[in-house]
This record gives sequence, structure tokens and C-alpha cells, in this order.
Amino acid sequence: MQPTFQIDASDGSARAGVLHCAHGDVRTPAFVPLASNASVRGLQPAEVAGLGYDMVLGNTFHLFITPGEDYVREMGGLHEFMGWDGPIITDSGGFQVFSMGHGSVADEIKGRRDGRKSMIHDISEDGVRFGSYLDGSERFMGPETSMEVQAALGSDVALAFDECTPFHADKTYTLRSMERTHRWLDRCIDWHGEHAPPGQLLYGIVQGGVYEDLRAESTAYVANAQLDGVAIGGSLGQEKEQMHEVVGWTLRGLPDERPRHLLGIGDVDDILHAVAAGIDTFDCATPTRLARHGTALVPDPGARWRLDLTKGASSRSPAPIAEGCPCPACRDHTRGYLHYLARNKELTAARLITLHNLTFMAELMRGLRAAVTAGELDAYSERVMTGDAPY
Repeated sequence: MQPTFQIDASDGSARAGVLHCAHGDVRTPAFVPLASNASVRGLQPAEVAGLGYDMVLGNTFHLFITPGEDYVREMGGLHEFMGWDGPIITDSGGFQVFSMGHGSVADEIKGRRDGRKSMIHDISEDGVRFGSYLDGSERFMGPETSMEVQAALGSDVALAFDECTPFHADKTYTLRSMERTHRWLDRCIDWHGEHAPPGQLLYGIVQGGVYEDLRAESTAYVANAQLDGVAIGGSLGQEKEQMHEVVGWTLRGLPDERPRHLLGIGDVDDILHAVAAGIDTFDCATPTRLARHGTALVPDPGARWRLDLTKGASSRSPAPIAEGCPCPACRDHTRGYLHYLARNKELTAARLITLHNLTFMAELMRGLRAAVTAGELDAYSERVMTGDAPY
């Protein structure tokens, strides 16, 4: 029987390998674009695959709210529904339930959300009752619900339901939340073992906030569970240095043979650090969200790898977004044209810059895979950090 994950090369703690899924293989390290509502916004699935992506991420919470998991199942499952024939990972829904749906957990506990009423009705051992963002009707999500939704969607990788605590949750609350997440993990494993669709993998999520002892405890619990992989979630700190430290605490206790996914991280320097530390896959809204607001990713670390095309500096520029980039925005158009489109909020701007940003991320990950395989990760990372890569 083929293992779920194979490591083909390593460079220090960094790994290059392949994650084997029911709908195909994922080359790692890999960035996973968000297809939150069954779409990588603005692009066709074939275009996303053509850029070199093996996997996308579907949002369990949003698809649960609308159109509903039963509808997606009737339409043939998420792959058939959206026309993507490669692997799909679905998040647990926990982040949205505890953050997007109502603000942070701490805000919920204190009954505030920037002056707005909390949408959380009740948090219990069973799960969470909350008001739908569509019509305010009460909905419920717990471990079994999350597993049922992800089974109906038919994703290749499902994530166990968890509570995503924010940075400012105190240690007492973080501990209680973490322990409840562990109990929920056991229920997810039980449900998945009996009802999961054939071939669906299950990842557990390490929590514990910014507390080293809690991270160690959560890592040990998840590492000892019967799981196919591990995701790192929850608050990773206020600043990059703290995030790197928290990721390092978590990785200490994880088994080498399981794939490791870092949730919600997509900045270039953070990816470089995480790959070097031993992370295999990432997901983040940043590249596509920036594109919709007119900002392109460029090999310029001094500008945090960002170029705001809506600014006047690009208004008459005949240059492409980035020299050497093979995307259609750079191949066929100038910064000046894209500035005009973005300033006028033309849909073409969002689409072209999305293609560019995902090309940038795909090139970055291709370079990282090649560098790890060649034992030249440090040299490649230095090139990225000085603006000489990924192109």
C-alpha cells in the first residue's frame, strides 16, 4: 500500500516530497490557493492547474451556509461541482465559526464586536450555535457536523473541527479551549473512521496559542492520534518573530512521516522560514485578496514583495509588473494599463493580477522544491530575500 506522504529529498529540516491523495499527487512544499466558495475567484479551474497548482482549499463553513453540503453532494461532490479534478483540502470550519462569524473568541466572551452584537449563541461541549451571516437564523456546527459536511463535499483532505483562539485569549481560556479541541478531535476521528468517503485523509490541528507548554501538549496529543497529517492552527503571535517561534515549538514533537500544513500563512518571508523549519503545505488568502485590491506580488523584499498598482507611480509605466514573469499580465500588458484598470475597478484588473500573483507563488514554490532537492535551500532563500528570485 502506497504511503500517504513520501519524502524524496531533504535539506536540513526542509523536505521535498509528494502527498498522495485520492484525486492525484501534490508536490511539496506547496502553496494551496483558496477556492473558498468552490472557486478560485476570477479564474477557471484549468487556469489554476495550468499555473502549476496541484491542490486547492474549499471552505467548509461557507459551503455549509450556502449552497449547503447536501446541494454540493447532489451535484456530484465538490470536485464535480467546481470542475476541479485535482486534490482538494477542506478546512474544519472552526476558524470561521469562531472568528469570521462573530469576531474573535475573546470578543465573544466579552460580548463585543466593534460595537456589533456577537453572532455566537452558545459554545458547549457539543459544538457551537451561531447566527447565519445570511439571514440570522440559528445554525449549529460541532465535530460530527464538520466531518459530515466535509464528507458530503468529498474533499481529499479533511481537517478536524477545532476552536481557533485569538492572540489575546488568556492562558486559562486557551488551555480549556485546547483540551476541548482535543476531545473534539477524538470525536472527529471516530466519525471519520466509520463514515468517511473512501480515500479521504484526516488531519488534526495543533492548538495552544502562544504558550510553549500548551503547544507542546497539543503537539503530543495530535501526534499520538490516528491521523494522516497534522495542521498547525490558532494564534501564532503578534509579530513574525513570535510566529516563527511558535511554529518551531510545534514542529519539535511532530513525526517526520506525516505531512505538515501551516494554516493561513502566505507572506514570502514566512514561507521561506517555514519551509526551512519543515512545513510541507500552506494556504492563505493574501495573494488573491491583494490582487482584488490592485496589489501585485513582485521580487522586492524592501516593499514586502508588494506593488500597489493603483498608486500614481504606475500610471504611465511601460514596464511589466515583473521582468521575467511568464503570466499574461506581464506578457501582454504594462503597469500603466493595469493601473488604469485597477483604478477604475475593472474586473479584468482583478483577474489579471490574480493570475500574476498566483504565478508568483507557483514560481516561488517551484524554486523551493528544486532548491531543497538540490541541497541549496539557503542559497535560494537568499536570492529571494535580495530580490533575485523567484523569476
